[in-house]
Amino acid sequence: MSTFTAGRHFLQIPGPTNLPERVARALSRSTIDHRGPAFARLTLEILDRLQLVFQTQGPVVIFPSSGTGAWEAALVNTLSPGDRVLFGDNGQFAVNWQKVAFGLGLTVETLPGDWRCPLDVAALESRLAADRGRDIRAVAMVHNETSTGVVNDVAAARAALDRSGHDALLLVDVISSLGAIDYRHEEWGVDVTVAGSQKGLMLPPGLGFNALSPKALDAAGSAGLPRSYWDWKPVLEFNERGFFPYTPAINLLFALDEALSMLLEEGLPQVFARHARLGEATRRAVRGWGLDVFCQDPCAYSQALTAVAMPAGYDADELRRVILERFDMSLGSGLGKVKGMLFRIGHLGDLNELTLAGTLCGIEMGLAASGVPHTSGGVGRALEFLANSGADHPNRP
Repeated sequence: MSTFTAGRHFLQIPGPTNLPERVARALSRSTIDHRGPAFARLTLEILDRLQLVFQTQGPVVIFPSSGTGAWEAALVNTLSPGDRVLFGDNGQFAVNWQKVAFGLGLTVETLPGDWRCPLDVAALESRLAADRGRDIRAVAMVHNETSTGVVNDVAAARAALDRSGHDALLLVDVISSLGAIDYRHEEWGVDVTVAGSQKGLMLPPGLGFNALSPKALDAAGSAGLPRSYWDWKPVLEFNERGFFPYTPAINLLFALDEALSMLLEEGLPQVFARHARLGEATRRAVRGWGLDVFCQDPCAYSQALTAVAMPAGYDADELRRVILERFDMSLGSGLGKVKGMLFRIGHLGDLNELTLAGTLCGIEMGLAASGVPHTSGGVGRALEFLANSGADHPNRP
């Protein structure tokens, strides 16, 4: 028999993130005719504002899907069977994207990386320069590696492609960075940007996105991988009139419309500054506990989440279990080869200083309750930082 738990559950995984009340209310609206004029107006307004969030003037395609579906769409619209894709590999989500490519019959090559550090751009450039036959048709990378809290330098990867004179497409996953960390699809020369709805966009899971460059659209004309549901062409054609070639996720689009309003009301620079401030406060707490931030490069710290390395001999999943049972808070687990070695604190989406303070308090109490060696007072360090920095970066009213 279940028992009532007072207070709200703290969902502090790096996605899905907390659902804002405004978004929840939008989700509950009555469904409308997806072939009618009101829906067409909604779609066109959403597509216009999505360009602002992706920082592009090009098209953004929306699929009713998870981020995994958007990964597949990026690949099948631009590549042909057997094409070689070079994946930057420094985290579990890069590994997962490779599995999708392998399953589609693509030739997968990895650029190995240290999971605690960003991708080695010099190694990328060296590999591209050595590809004299231009066998590599695409370079794929994750902007914010959700499994490790490491941010990869997309602009530097584009510069490496340009310096090597390579014509490979640049495909970038921003599933856990869009709406939380500054990302510039057009300025950074990205050909396909892959995103999902359930993280910085503050929606439930269920929408996937591809932002497209002219080069990506040209590639779609000759790509030979089979595609039907994931085909950009019919979606783009229907989108010109505000519609979709299938029944769309209408209520998720209501929610997306509201979430975009929230992001743009706050202002993207302020959104990024808020996430940066909360990320720094979290890292100060971690150091105050005497624990290690998993990412070892301060220039690559994620503003969307912090992965925390456990002391040797202690199990991160046991700590997470205690925190969930004692304090009703969910933290992210270690994935793949770092399972049990770290836990992840999500600090992206709809949250502010007090939400983060409650999160950090729960972790500090959980460390004590689990007998994990640490120094008390990490929360105090975070609060001191927040108290002294918040006035310069106000949250939205």
